[in-house]
Amino acid sequence: RKDDYPRQLSGGQKQRVAIVRALCMHPEILLLDEITAALDPEMVREVLEVVLSLARAGSTMVIVTHEMNFARAIANRILFIENGAVVEQSDDPKAFFAHPRTDRAKAFLNSFDYE
Repeated sequence: RKDDYPRQLSGGQKQRVAIVRALCMHPEILLLDEITAALDPEMVREVLEVVLSLARAGSTMVIVTHEMNFARAIANRILFIENGAVVEQSDDPKAFFAHPRTDRAKAFLNSFDYE
């Protein structure tokens, strides 16, 4: 699809192109802000797999996401931020998801639990 115009690409393809363009600058840190927010649900996994492969290759990233399963899988540090303030932080993502310390983080994480 190298000859296609941006309007001819799917949302997931556009996101992958944007990530590659950012990587061409050889950043020390890649900032990704809600990269799946505007995607069709079927495209979300493709984009998240690209980011996961970057993490496995050793890229340093700051990722803003509401994709909690993805955050749990990829993070080595969690900052839970609300209204521009850090509410909770953890260097142990598994502990953050299993036993958040603040009531606000607990409420947020419980909003994703449909059991």
